[in-house]
Amino acid sequence: MSTTPPAAYRPTDRTVPTRSRERASYDREVVHSVLDAGYVCHLGFIRDGRPVVLPTLYARVGEQVYVHGSTGSRPLRTAGRAGDAGMPVCLTVTHVDGLVLARSAFHHSINYRSAVLHGDAYAVTDHDERTMALDRIVDHIVPGRADDSRRANAKELARTAVLRLAIEEVSVKTRTGGPEDEPEDLELPYWTGVVPVAPVYGPPVPAGDLAPGIAPPGYLPAG
Repeated sequence: MSTTPPAAYRPTDRTVPTRSRERASYDREVVHSVLDAGYVCHLGFIRDGRPVVLPTLYARVGEQVYVHGSTGSRPLRTAGRAGDAGMPVCLTVTHVDGLVLARSAFHHSINYRSAVLHGDAYAVTDHDERTMALDRIVDHIVPGRADDSRRANAKELARTAVLRLAIEEVSVKTRTGGPEDEPEDLELPYWTGVVPVAPVYGPPVPAGDLAPGIAPPGYLPAG
């Protein structure tokens, strides 16, 4: 019996957009690529009957997303008490790839890639899994860094919490291309086009207390 996962995730009522459905994708590789390209996610949950959204670090490991936080954080404490039921959450990751400037104000837009995950998050309590997840989060931000730094000690681990969310109910929505002006606006005398947006890494800046002779590691961007 094959254990190869299907090429696409199954659409649900929560993952099918009500507008611009042609921009949605459930392709597994596309979903993974959008998640892997980011560092910060926004985690939405209900607290005291009201919606709350918090930014935090994350990493994808196979078909799971691990989210980093503090044991003093309300959602992480809530997830720890949720038991088998987990804590209902919505996790989003968004990349802006371009500013789309149209002739009309209405048709201004952005080119983007956005992943939205729904599901139940669980507090990771197993020591080995939690250590693995924290290493992967560090390496997700700077590949190779986990082995090139002191890992958290027992006191630090006690202050650190991790949530696990399975990638099951998920969709990606993207926009690419140029402006989409109305035919009657094509002769208007306004510049129109796309301003590309991309992250830029500068040269590493050493800490003020860095010991002399320690050079930047090779895995850091040269800037």
